[in-house]
Amino acid sequence: MFDLDGVLVDSEPVWEEVRRAFVAGHGGTWRPDTQSRLMGMSTGEWAAYLHELGVRLEPDEIARGVVERMAARYRDEVPLMPGAVETVRKLAGRLTLGLASSSPRRLIDVVLEAAGLEGCFAATVSTEEVERGKPAPDGYLEAARRMQVDPRGCVAVEDSSNGLRSAHAAGMRVIAVPHPRYPPAPDALALAWRVLPDLGALTPDLIS
Repeated sequence: MFDLDGVLVDSEPVWEEVRRAFVAGHGGTWRPDTQSRLMGMSTGEWAAYLHELGVRLEPDEIARGVVERMAARYRDEVPLMPGAVETVRKLAGRLTLGLASSSPRRLIDVVLEAAGLEGCFAATVSTEEVERGKPAPDGYLEAARRMQVDPRGCVAVEDSSNGLRSAHAAGMRVIAVPHPRYPPAPDALALAWRVLPDLGALTPDLIS
């Protein structure tokens, strides 16, 4: 089970830039801990949170505006993580893959199509499609349900604190590939079964 943002796509800097600009442009105030709190939230959750920061729009308008800006950035270029495409294709040849992401469905589809990876995943889930975003386990549990597999037999690949907590709460073994700019909290990293320096170290033999 893969996460998307921060694992396959180096999107957290883009998300931060887009949401910072949106908050500043609509009367809100970005706080020192805002980015870390946003990581893993579902669309509805982060839109409500930006509204709480003083953005003078309703949450659905905030979500629509931010996602439109993200889609425009992705249409210009999808910032794939080093080795993302090669690793997914290598694993897909031997294992059944799923994806559980906090990104909106629209952005998941744009990324996978641009990277040529849409056929590599047996199921993909956006936390828009479940009740709660990460750190709740809902997204990972739904991905396992759609794949008709036991979550306890799955290995999840995550980078963020909320993502690590989500996959662990779902009963999965978790491999952490920390993002150098947004490292997970020590207590979240402690939940990982393995910690890898990059995607190149993620092999079918390791997972097996």
